[in-house]
Amino acid sequence: MTVLIDVPIWPAHGTIWGHLVSDDSLEELHSFAREAGLPERGFDLDHYDVPVERYDELVAAGAHPVSNRELVERLRDSGLRVRGRDRPRKH
Repeated sequence: MTVLIDVPIWPAHGTIWGHLVSDDSLEELHSFAREAGLPERGFDLDHYDVPVERYDELVAAGAHPVSNRELVERLRDSGLRVRGRDRPRKH
């Protein structure tokens, strides 16, 4: 059971964003996020979007830093990944 965090590289809304995932279960991910005080609105089907400003804090709380590629591979291998084509269309 591991909560993973990648290096924030995605610019949006005036900051840089990374992703927080679990390679075990969504329950583990939601529990970690609640304990860390992440807002529920940051959850996007299989991950939480997290701003660069929270990166060090989340690592200190126990999230394991990985590369962007490793995060996607481990999420996919866990069976929890929601692929882009499977995401609901935004109107």
